[in-house]
Amino acid sequence: MFRWKRALLLGFLSWLIPFLLAFPIFPLKRSNAPLFATIMTLVIVLTAGILLRVYYCDGVVLVSKAVLLGVLWCVMNLIFDYPMFAYGPMKMTAAAYYSEIGTSYLIYPAFALEAAWLASAQREKPVVG
Repeated sequence: MFRWKRALLLGFLSWLIPFLLAFPIFPLKRSNAPLFATIMTLVIVLTAGILLRVYYCDGVVLVSKAVLLGVLWCVMNLIFDYPMFAYGPMKMTAAAYYSEIGTSYLIYPAFALEAAWLASAQREKPVVG
């Protein structure tokens, strides 16, 4: 069963957490853009891992549903993010936004897929001490 309310709430958090954590380190973007990008990628990966754990805290992880969840979160992040960067103070073109920021949200479906594969592999093989 796909838990839509939980998925949508956690999808919002998948956008909000990195967005809030970017503020204190944003000056780094001007002085060292690659370091800023690396830190933000790590923030998204850690956020994905924690939120996937919360989503699946009481259920079996299925690859198809994990991919759906990751795609949902990716789309939600793009929907929440793009207006701020296209019309907000940054005024980025669509090409600039997607090449600098938007593609990083592909981490959510990729991470969800890999986590589901790992979880399904664990179920198939007995754990030996």
